[in-house]
Amino acid sequence: MLRIIMIIIFVPIFTLTGCTEEEEKAVTNNPTPYEFLQNENADIFLLDDFVFSNATNIEWVQEEDYTRGDEIGEISYQSNNAKDFENGTANKLPVGTKIYETDTQVYIAIVDNREIPYLKMVEG
Repeated sequence: MLRIIMIIIFVPIFTLTGCTEEEEKAVTNNPTPYEFLQNENADIFLLDDFVFSNATNIEWVQEEDYTRGDEIGEISYQSNNAKDFENGTANKLPVGTKIYETDTQVYIAIVDNREIPYLKMVEG
């Protein structure tokens, strides 16, 4: 009788415990303007809800051969306050700067006929 009572009590407990011990999935979020603007040297813009960061000083980007492609956006607002960032906002690029994709993972901003490389900041 004791055995039956133990089965009746413990089987549901083990079943419920098994159901609640699902593996937690890591949630990854892409970096935000706030995270970058903590650094006073940050040079970023937000486009299509992605932060793009200046890649001028990254060696492999300097060595990358690319072909400029289509225009994907334009800087429409400038701010150093992360709360003000929406698509088209930059903290250093001037309003009116055109942004282009390339045939690589490098994106190009054109300022005074000079190409400035940027990388899309994605997590994971």
